[in-house]
Amino acid sequence: MLHLDPGAAAAAPVPYPAPVVLAGGGAETEPFTVSSIITESTLNSWLAVGLVLAAALYLYGVHRLRVRGDRWPVARTVLFLGPGLGGIAAVTLSGLGAYDTTLLSVHMVQHMVLSMVAPIFLALGAPVTLALRTLTGAPRRRLLAVLHSRVARVVSFPLYAYGVFVVNPFVLYFTDLYRLSLEQPLVHELVHAHFILTGCLFFWPLLGLDPLPGRWPYPARALLMLLSVPFHTVLGLTVMQSSTLFGGDWYPSLNLTWADPFADQKVAGGILWAGGEFVSVTMIAVLVVQWIRQSEREARRIDRELDRQEARERAAGTSA
Repeated sequence: MLHLDPGAAAAAPVPYPAPVVLAGGGAETEPFTVSSIITESTLNSWLAVGLVLAAALYLYGVHRLRVRGDRWPVARTVLFLGPGLGGIAAVTLSGLGAYDTTLLSVHMVQHMVLSMVAPIFLALGAPVTLALRTLTGAPRRRLLAVLHSRVARVVSFPLYAYGVFVVNPFVLYFTDLYRLSLEQPLVHELVHAHFILTGCLFFWPLLGLDPLPGRWPYPARALLMLLSVPFHTVLGLTVMQSSTLFGGDWYPSLNLTWADPFADQKVAGGILWAGGEFVSVTMIAVLVVQWIRQSEREARRIDRELDRQEARERAAGTSA
């Protein structure tokens, strides 16, 4: 008969239960390394289907223009397919996607790319302009109706997009929604899609390549981008200094001997802080450059108009 010491049993620590299923790529027990990004890649995601479909539609539009004899800038195609769709694939279908529910720092890299990096290049690809130049008849009229609808005016209004962009991370990380996204694969995928959507809503009106209602002048866009810098600083420092683990006991329950959840959370906060400021400052520089180029184009247009007016006046004087 087996005898147990009640005192020893009371003193023994109660282990965290091992998770059955992770919302991402599964319970990863091996340490995360650079090679894991390649070896843990997977295509079993609805997002992979969406990325392939988006790339196919974009390339089909470019092909239609070329067949018709029209030009489409190669740089736009490269930006849309490369760092745009490719950036999304790099952080969701690679090993980063496999470890995104294992390490908060990996999830934060996903957050930055999906909400701040990829949307910038998707906007620079100008897919709406491509669609307007490719579509004809009823499909083109429907797209124009959407662009001029009241809903489009609201969601593309920069202050609305800014509010959603700023509030969303606080709602995710400081409520039970983040824990739910770790436990439920569907919620996890919806959070990814939400990151991409909110990033597009924020950056699309700022970059100004596609026709959107209520476009702000460049100084106002740069100011709005500047206002996003403190937000990333506050959120990143809050994550780094928090004495409470995000996701509750989720990360300790993985029982990973090679990862310290508290240390990893500090790294995650640093990624959010530094990455957010880098992207924001870079975007401000891009907007300033676009503003200068627009001013130069406007100055050349005015000069040409003045030259034409002087030519007409000289012609009128000569004929008189």
